[in-house]
Amino acid sequence: MKAAWYTKNGEARDVLQVGVQPDPVPGPGEVLVRLHASGVNPSDVKSRRGRPLAGPLVIPHSDGAGVIAGMGEGVPASLAGRRVWIWNGQWQRPHGTAAEFIALPAAQAVPLPDDVDFATAACFGIPALTAIHAVRLAEAAGTKEQPVRTLLVTGAASSVGHYVTQIAAQKGMRVIGTASAARAAVARAAGATDVIDYRAEDVAARVASLTGGRGVDAIIDMDLSSTAPLLAQGVLAPHGTLVCYGSNAMGDVALPFRDLLFRGLSLKFFVVYELTPAERRAALADLDALLAAQALATRIAARFALADIAAAHEAVEQGAAGNVVIGIP
Repeated sequence: MKAAWYTKNGEARDVLQVGVQPDPVPGPGEVLVRLHASGVNPSDVKSRRGRPLAGPLVIPHSDGAGVIAGMGEGVPASLAGRRVWIWNGQWQRPHGTAAEFIALPAAQAVPLPDDVDFATAACFGIPALTAIHAVRLAEAAGTKEQPVRTLLVTGAASSVGHYVTQIAAQKGMRVIGTASAARAAVARAAGATDVIDYRAEDVAARVASLTGGRGVDAIIDMDLSSTAPLLAQGVLAPHGTLVCYGSNAMGDVALPFRDLLFRGLSLKFFVVYELTPAERRAALADLDALLAAQALATRIAARFALADIAAAHEAVEQGAAGNVVIGIP
């Protein structure tokens, strides 16, 4: 099969190779998926650049979509030909979706509606499920007496933030997003009522102005390293919650303990790869409902061929304004 891979950490053009690898064989309980699209995410870039390799040869990417082309022992033959999308394709295993084929547990190949194209579906595993679970956590932080009404979304025009903004707005939350001036229109179109240019404006001061000095009920955050200092500036209302799924800092991040303690602030962290089975089922059900209602728009910023995988990784590193997808012919 055609595939891309690396055998050591490093910069994209230094370590990524494209060529031919043996076709995978599905084991018991697994399916073989003929992939048509592979999603590239920041976590794929971080893994390639510096995380320990899962094997001597790594085919990157956890997200993808395609058609079931074979079944292992115990998997119904009736699944042959089913359109599916993939989650956790390369999580804790060496062979991901940057290839013509992938073999993985049948439960990780989710049925794909006929009206959703493969490129869009290659954005579901990490960006969409992260957004859905993050909104669930933020919403659950509220109470009947004090529901979450105002939400700050950092990176509201990013791949995850764009989904978060749509979902939260549809739930009736007032979304205040951060985005560069060039991407503010994307955040507004997704449902943000206000957009703060984090490069040119004082985020804490704008949040205070927009909320009458109270702060927001919750934050869904893509970069704890830049958001943590805002907690000491009253961005979160008393008893508010920060839901975080990432940080640009490689090491530890300092937090304002006294503000957390005396203002009763809560922090919730998660990584979408490690959702519990119950959390995964809930997120998948929410995604199915959104797709059935045609209520979730996917913004694909760039498309590449498999031969140009290095350029695809570089696009993610440079902060592409949306999802980056590789087409696999």
